[in-house]
Amino acid sequence: MEGAVVLLDFWPSMFGMRTRIALAEKEIKYEYSEQDLWNKGELLLQMNPVHKKIPVLIHNGKPVCESLNQVQYIDEVWNDRAPLLPANTYKRANARFWADFVDKKLYDLGSKIWKTKGEEQEAAKKEFIDCLKLLEGELGDSLYFGGKDFGYVDVALVPFYCWFYAYEQCGNFSIEAECPKLIAWVKRCMQKESVAKSLVDREKVYEFVLQLKKLYGIE
Repeated sequence: MEGAVVLLDFWPSMFGMRTRIALAEKEIKYEYSEQDLWNKGELLLQMNPVHKKIPVLIHNGKPVCESLNQVQYIDEVWNDRAPLLPANTYKRANARFWADFVDKKLYDLGSKIWKTKGEEQEAAKKEFIDCLKLLEGELGDSLYFGGKDFGYVDVALVPFYCWFYAYEQCGNFSIEAECPKLIAWVKRCMQKESVAKSLVDREKVYEFVLQLKKLYGIE
C-alpha cells in the first residue's frame, strides 16, 4: 500500500501545501520534487498533460492531479490512520461542499487583491472577507471544521494563511480584525506538527508576491 510516493510541487503553492499536510497527517514518507513553473520539466508535463500544473501526486508511478482529489486519494488509500473525511455520509458531503467553496472563491479573490488597485481591489477585499466570514460561521465554536477532529476542510483552507500577510500588505487591511475566530482556528491548526512543518513562511510568500508584481509590471 505504501509504494513509492513522489510530490511534484512548488514551494509557495497553497494547493501543494494541502497535499503536504495530508501526507504528514498520515505519516507517509515521500520524495518532494520542486518544480520550475516558468520552465516546466518533462516529468510534470508527462504526469499532468491536461492542466500542466502542480501539485501532482505520483503513487507507484501513477499520477493523481488536483489537490483536493489528492487529499481524498490519500485518505482512501491510507485509511488505517488519521481519517480526514468524516465517516458519516452527510458530514462527508458537507465537508466536500465547503472545500469546494474555498477552491472556487479564495484563490481568485486573493489574487485580485494583490493584482489590482482602487475600486476593483476594494470590491475583492470585501468579497474575500465576506467569504471568510461565511467560513467562520460554518466553523462556529468548534475546534476544527470537522468538529473536535482536524479534517478535510481544515486541510483545504489552512494553507491560505501563508498568503494572508501578502493580501493584507497589498490591500492595506487586517484579516484578524475582521475574522478573529478564523485566525484563532489557524493558530490551533498550527499547533499540529503536520501543519506547522508543511506551511511556508508568510513573509517569504509576500516577497514572492512582490517579485510577481514586478514580473507582471504591477505597481
